Parts: sequence; C-alpha cells; structure tokens
Amino acid sequence: MRDILAAEGRRFLNTVIWSWAGWRAAWASEKSLRQWTVVNLLSATLAFALHLTPGERALILALGLLVLAAELINTAVEEVVDHILPQPHPVAKKAKDCGSACVALAALAGGVAWAVILIG
Repeated sequence: MRDILAAEGRRFLNTVIWSWAGWRAAWASEKSLRQWTVVNLLSATLAFALHLTPGERALILALGLLVLAAELINTAVEEVVDHILPQPHPVAKKAKDCGSACVALAALAGGVAWAVILIG
C-alpha cells in the first residue's frame, strides 16, 4: 500500500510540475493568455466585490478558468500546427481558427453568465 501511495504521489507531483511548465511556457510567449489572466483577475475581484450568491460567484470563477484553459488548448494547437505545417495551408488555418473559436465561445459563456447575473 505504501508503494502505491508513493507512486501516486510522484505521479501527482509530476503532473503539477508539467502543468506549471506548460503555464510558464505559454505565459512567456502568449500575450492573449496574459490578457485573459488580467480579465480574469478583474472579473474575480468584481465577483467578490458584488453581492452574489455562492453559486453565481462559483459560476463566474469557473468560467474564467475555462477561458484560460481554452486559451492554453488554443496555444497547444497553434504550436503543433506550426511545427507540422510551417507554411500556410488550409488545414492549418482551419485548426487554428477552430482553436480561436474555442476561446471565443468560452469567453462568450463568461460574458453571458455576467449578463444574466447582473440583469437578473
């Protein structure tokens, strides 16, 4: 049992290390990730400053994290596409555009949540 726990602990630690490395790499190269992070910090500040229910606050915070996750996925898609197809190609354009649309939809979901909470 101790060996299993130790292996799981190492696996979890490796996951944390690799995830942090991914965040740092994207942060260093992606202006849009930095911009979405600022938007999320402002959104979270507002979510805690306003009189929201715990559910409303959780929704706002979770959707903000979803936008950051979508941006990281988009970054990963762009990196792989650029590595495999460095020259302009319709397939590369489609993949990149779909990644961008993923970020846009996640951001739109966050905006809709804010609108419904503030209007309702």
